[in-house]
Amino acid sequence: MNKEFSRFDQIPFGRASDTITKGCLVLEGGAFRAVYGEGVLDAFMLEDINMECTIGVSAGAMNGLNYVAGHIGRAIRFNLEHRYDSSYVGIKAVQQNKGVIGFKTAFDDDKAEEPLDIYHFYNTPRKFYAVCTNVLTGKPEYFEKNSCSDIFQAIRASASMPALSAPVPLDASYFLDGGCSNKVPIEWALEQGYEKIVVVRTQHKGYRKKELNNLEIDAINRFYKEYPLLADALSRSAEIYNAQCDLIEKLEEEGRIFVIYPSEPLDVGRLEPDLEKLGDVYFLGYANAKEHMAKLKEYLDLAPSI
Repeated sequence: MNKEFSRFDQIPFGRASDTITKGCLVLEGGAFRAVYGEGVLDAFMLEDINMECTIGVSAGAMNGLNYVAGHIGRAIRFNLEHRYDSSYVGIKAVQQNKGVIGFKTAFDDDKAEEPLDIYHFYNTPRKFYAVCTNVLTGKPEYFEKNSCSDIFQAIRASASMPALSAPVPLDASYFLDGGCSNKVPIEWALEQGYEKIVVVRTQHKGYRKKELNNLEIDAINRFYKEYPLLADALSRSAEIYNAQCDLIEKLEEEGRIFVIYPSEPLDVGRLEPDLEKLGDVYFLGYANAKEHMAKLKEYLDLAPSI
């Protein structure tokens, strides 16, 4: 098992410009599979593609936090440096956070090697939304950085995996992973009226989720018997996700949205321990974004790189 990444020193470092690109960026989650998106976003920032609105689900919301704050390379460096910190992923995280991911460590800037630029995150005119699932209604809710009571609590809720995490209190209700009800919020971006929409996937093109069988649905209903509407959403999540995949591919074919997918299936687990694998997936995202950069800029009506 590799516990160090051999190309760590090749990860880019820096800050994004203040240039703002019109349109909405939609970020899929997927736990540590989302390091792919970290590579994509770093490539975006290096090319001055800083979307005016970013909406993220689960680990996609955590990536979006770094993107809107303008930190190039921070997200992947943090994951590689802290993967074996049990207060981030492990027993201490469960004890301190009531979940498998330690958000106290993730958001504790007093101990961070690269502190988050919170001032820039809040004061840039760029919008940022985290998608969470209300455990009482089973429906997604969308928390914006400057309008909810605590956007960091919303990000924590968005990335709190069902069954492995306790519901997170926020604004008079309780929430879990946004992916329980809305894994890729493409419909939301369309409803907001954005003419330019960029979607960063963490599953390869053509991927569809296997729907749950009756035994699996019964297990969900038993586990979440106190939250029957959440159980229903979880039971139907594959169906909802597959419909979103169909819609995304249709809109992409029509030229209405731009999508970046992994060019190959990502061979990483949700809590992947192998840092070499994680780093390779990051650089795959970076390379895929670079490969599509000219077409992306054309779609966004941006001048090509000189």
